[in-house]
Amino acid sequence: GMDVHVVPSTVTADEIRALGVDGVFFSNGPGDPATADAAVALMSEFLADGTPVFGICFGNQVLGRALGLGTYKLRYGHRGINQPVQDLASGRVAVTAHNHGFAVDAPRDGEFATPYGRATVSHVCLNDDVVEGLRCLDVPAFSVQYHPEAAAGPHDADYLFDEFAAMMATAREGRTA
Repeated sequence: GMDVHVVPSTVTADEIRALGVDGVFFSNGPGDPATADAAVALMSEFLADGTPVFGICFGNQVLGRALGLGTYKLRYGHRGINQPVQDLASGRVAVTAHNHGFAVDAPRDGEFATPYGRATVSHVCLNDDVVEGLRCLDVPAFSVQYHPEAAAGPHDADYLFDEFAAMMATAREGRTA
């Protein structure tokens, strides 16, 4: 039930808004998140205006940078399937697929302040405690480092897409109320 618009990395926030979107999805890379200033600026515009945002892989790293967090290169990187990732809110462990060489450096001990309000680490890799997800608590935005679309589990992470759809519906209802 969603229309998807694929846009180039050079797109502006105004060009995206002109499409009449209910949310913005930041996809996987490639790239070094430390050099992705244009993507971080774009993410920041949507965080500032309350547009729902969901990021995967590179999109997680871009969200992290927009929230004021650092990123770092993993010594070996995470590659392949069957990586156990825990959703810290539910305690649920998902079998996930990975293909990333960078990670977000975020505090794992509760909420932390960002330019857009509070946020928290939402997911961690059980193999090495790498941050695998972020959740904003005061704006509609979240992300995961792994690839839920790869269906490694095969459906362990489907709930993330449902959550994004619900987040967009809530925002849409708020605009029409």
